[in-house]
Amino acid sequence: MESLAPASADLRLPTREEAEAAVRVLIRWAGDDPARPGLLGTPERVSRLYRQMYSGYRDDAKVYLATTFDEIDGYDDLVLLRDIPFASHSERDMSPFRGLANIAYLPRGRAVGLSKLARVVDVFAHRLQDQGRLAEEILSAIGDTLDPKGAAVVLEVHRLGSAIAGRRVTGAPTIVSRFSGVFASSPAEQSRVLSLCTRNRE
Repeated sequence: MESLAPASADLRLPTREEAEAAVRVLIRWAGDDPARPGLLGTPERVSRLYRQMYSGYRDDAKVYLATTFDEIDGYDDLVLLRDIPFASHSERDMSPFRGLANIAYLPRGRAVGLSKLARVVDVFAHRLQDQGRLAEEILSAIGDTLDPKGAAVVLEVHRLGSAIAGRRVTGAPTIVSRFSGVFASSPAEQSRVLSLCTRNRE
């Protein structure tokens, strides 16, 4: 019997067996028979898929930012990582959305490997999310751990839920941005970051 570690002391997470039973209920709700041969293994596969899709609840983004390097040779301009692909699910209806994340920060004597920033995005994206909160959680993790002079997170989000439900979608992305420190107080710095995030796009 498998169960996940609870996210809080007040939350008892279901066992794998309970999760699989819930999938069988949803199959019946959809109008099919979970006992027919083609669906017999579906509950187990869905439970494994959910464990992967929502692995962010069992991961701590700040762990990836804990190892920093101090020797940046007096570098005092922004560090920018562009176009980090991510996929997540809406907290409202669990429909999928995907996008690109852009992260910039002004180091205060400490920097982190760029691959670690991508891991931070991955952790928070693998939870049920609202696109604004996703940007805010990434920003907060960077601010709390690296203590930069300022940080910026710009998300380009494409929602897939309407397309899956059969409704027409325009394909136009939603842009979500969050700023802290010098970026929050300077419209000129915000414009610079936004320009760098979209430069050379076809």
